[in-house]
Amino acid sequence: MREPTAYFVQTDPSDGLVTPSRAGAEITWNDGIVEVTAQRVSRVALRWSERLPADALILGDAWERSYGDLQWRHQQPERLLPWYFLVHSRTSTFGMGVDVQPNAFCAWTVDGDGYTLWLDLRNGGGPVHLDGRTLAAAVVRRFDDGGTPWQTLNAAVASMSTRLPARPEPAPVAGPVVGANNWYYAYGENFDEKAVLKDAATIVELADGHPVKPFSVVDDGWYPGGVCSGGPWDRGIPGVFDDLAATASAIKEIGARPGIWFRPLLVREPSPLASKAPHDKPGRALDPTHPEVLDGLRADLHRFQSWGFELVKHDFTTFDLFGNFGPAMGSHLTADGWQFHDPTRTTAEIVLDLYREIRSAANDLLVIGCNTVGHLAAGLVDIQRTGDDTSGRDWERTRKMGVNTLAYRLPQHNRFFTVDADCVPCTPQTPWELNARFLDLIARSGTALFLSIDPAARTPEADRDLRAGIRLALDGGDESGIEPTDWLVNTTPNTWRTGDGDVEYDWSRPWGADPHG
Repeated sequence: MREPTAYFVQTDPSDGLVTPSRAGAEITWNDGIVEVTAQRVSRVALRWSERLPADALILGDAWERSYGDLQWRHQQPERLLPWYFLVHSRTSTFGMGVDVQPNAFCAWTVDGDGYTLWLDLRNGGGPVHLDGRTLAAAVVRRFDDGGTPWQTLNAAVASMSTRLPARPEPAPVAGPVVGANNWYYAYGENFDEKAVLKDAATIVELADGHPVKPFSVVDDGWYPGGVCSGGPWDRGIPGVFDDLAATASAIKEIGARPGIWFRPLLVREPSPLASKAPHDKPGRALDPTHPEVLDGLRADLHRFQSWGFELVKHDFTTFDLFGNFGPAMGSHLTADGWQFHDPTRTTAEIVLDLYREIRSAANDLLVIGCNTVGHLAAGLVDIQRTGDDTSGRDWERTRKMGVNTLAYRLPQHNRFFTVDADCVPCTPQTPWELNARFLDLIARSGTALFLSIDPAARTPEADRDLRAGIRLALDGGDESGIEPTDWLVNTTPNTWRTGDGDVEYDWSRPWGADPHG
């Protein structure tokens, strides 16, 4: 691929872009690798001039989870396209992107005259202090036409993950990932060990003796302090979860594999190890560049293993690091004016080190990342929640979030990680006929299938559908794979190509999609 047409540097967030020489920085392009040498730097922009077709449709990714917002769109020059982009016209499809695990937050903008790669090299909300060291910021790739837009995206994702090291054997999970998770009928409240064991018994019953064991996850709500309130993670709610080791053992006795949820960077009381990032819980979000924070994280993961859990789901790290969820991050990521305890590493390096510590301390635990940065988590989580929450209360959330993220991030499956488009709810508040279609799609895809099954919603019809979907998912899904065929024009594709031919899903209620959902 050819070298950029021009380079620009921003030293402080309040400064404008200038040439590297005026910023006292050196930018080196070496066979697609961008290296930056500087004292202080915030952003680097690399520009390629190339006239684009007037009819071009453009696709990008998202910083962390997607929020029902992935789509092909006509030219919008200021639209931020994290990590990679594709351009499709009547004549061809091409794109560019960066390899996974870069040392910068990387995004693109595309206009009629070319495209720009924006490398965010800040530390928190201020410039990183490289102090003369050379940082390999990213490995840049160009993607040629793969035949169709779908084939091009699959080839692009494969190329961006070629440098990932192979996981040591034996891997913590063998076979498809299927399990129970009570979040979308309990929402972290009014459940106890008895309810958790009932969920485990339900998923084992519906798996119907399949040789691949399903999981049963104890999600948020098992520890003192209330939902999403933070650690310490050393005990359960007294009188409700008195002995987590016994809970994990009982789940195994039932025939499922036990999992547990936690929020590693939040504590219930203000801490001297807190980050300076703006946060809705001031003084309680931890700064992982304090060594003591990582020591505590390792202790938590070792404790979960000692209790007998086989899966851990870590959540909210992006929000607790940046003070924002993905849609609010934009090009700024976080508020200006603050920095991490260690100002010598870029934010991307700090996030990568956090994920590496979790992966290392987890040992044989299967790791699910939720609210994690997908391009940085690739290879460092086993399973990635690729979209925002589905819902056991509002079907519109499941349609908008679940179907969209599966359609546009399915090529990441088994390349970056196991894709998890989030739970299939089975609740009295949501229409089963629509949830059953989502279940069928997830099962065919071969991606992770987690189910929130409210005991009050079980009927012979629902159980029949659940058994069929769970068995298909445990078998690995459709052997031929699936592909959304109307994804160029539909953010929640209705038509999917499968080994059985095209399957049509109607995701809407009689009145269509509800804009108030």
